[in-house]
Amino acid sequence: MTSSLNQQDTTQKCIDIMRIMEMIPHRYPFLLIDRVIKVEKDVMAVALKNVTINEGFFQGHFPRGPVMPGVLIIEAMAQAAAILVVSTLGPESEGKLVYFMSVDNARFRQPVVPGDQLVIYAHKDRSRGPVWRFKAEVKVEQKLVAEAEIAAMIRDKT
Repeated sequence: MTSSLNQQDTTQKCIDIMRIMEMIPHRYPFLLIDRVIKVEKDVMAVALKNVTINEGFFQGHFPRGPVMPGVLIIEAMAQAAAILVVSTLGPESEGKLVYFMSVDNARFRQPVVPGDQLVIYAHKDRSRGPVWRFKAEVKVEQKLVAEAEIAAMIRDKT
């Protein structure tokens, strides 16, 4: 019985957009996750991003063949990782900045286009003090479209 209680204490099922905006400081047009469907504290987070033709970057990337820029896919991975950090550290970390430190082994397997729903997985690799490392991947319809290893640091806004 204790193990199921511990599991409930460490797993959140769904975080809506309003709660996401309480947890991390990103806002439109740079808030790139719409919902978090699962967080297992200190382990992993799964987030969703619905890609629509209304995204501003599609005006120039590319007008006749819209493709979501890879750098924004990586940013969505980082935002999912930031939710994991804040969920793990608790309410005192809400609104703090989680800064990118590095991106390694980034791979893009297929283009992301309007109408796709990104399922973003951020798995904690390790943490030491304010520095966290993650392995992240993005899938569309259960097919891997991007992956990367990212490092980030959490700190107060200053």
